[in-house]
Amino acid sequence: MTLDKKTKLFIILGSFFVTNAIVAEFIGAKIFSFEKTLGFNPFDINILGFEHLSFELTCGVILWPVVFIMTDIINEYYGKKGVKLLSYITAGMIAYAFIMVFLAIRVTPAGWWTGSGGEKGVADMQAAYSAVFGQGLWIIIGSLVAFLVGQIADVYVFHYLREKSGEKMLWLRSTGSTLVSQFIDSFVVLFIAFYIGSDWSIQKVLAIGIMNYIYKFCIAIVITPFLYILHNAIDKYLGRELAHNMMNEAEKQYD
Repeated sequence: MTLDKKTKLFIILGSFFVTNAIVAEFIGAKIFSFEKTLGFNPFDINILGFEHLSFELTCGVILWPVVFIMTDIINEYYGKKGVKLLSYITAGMIAYAFIMVFLAIRVTPAGWWTGSGGEKGVADMQAAYSAVFGQGLWIIIGSLVAFLVGQIADVYVFHYLREKSGEKMLWLRSTGSTLVSQFIDSFVVLFIAFYIGSDWSIQKVLAIGIMNYIYKFCIAIVITPFLYILHNAIDKYLGRELAHNMMNEAEKQYD
């Protein structure tokens, strides 16, 4: 089967988009210290009465910048239909993955395997497996809802800014749409997962959400050059005429 460049590009971008989103969900079970990872002392920030806050983040944030870039590039060349299709597919695949993991946790482990991690300091492999992969239902729901709402918001903010700026100022529509979508994502996931699904106060949700958003805000700015690098590489691959036509077709989807 011979595929044209437009189709090949969509498959490649879509594969990165879906894979990074799914992997981010699962590695997000680990919380890391951003400051200590970079070799300096954690910040000591006070927000809404909550003291000693620092950038203690889920490892999922390592991969979400890739999803940000993929979202904007797909929006640029394939429009809202492309982003929505991949967003719905991704949400479905994430849900499917969690169901499969739940089944894997529930099956009876082999007796020898349960204690096989003793030399590595893991007394009960089944308990460790369940603790790492067995995320709570409200966290899963919150993550899926936040992802979809954030993606849909990104689509329309991206279009609004492109309508105002034309084909120029890619940084504006890309960074602007990402900042809006991630603002929504940062608070929606915490509200559903920990305010509705746990016992967090609304003040704590807002405080942690602000910390998370500060990080995402900074990352959105930092990754802008990579967006231009990828955009230029795609233009070279497609050819100027095809790339221009695809961007025009993408824009017409909003008319």
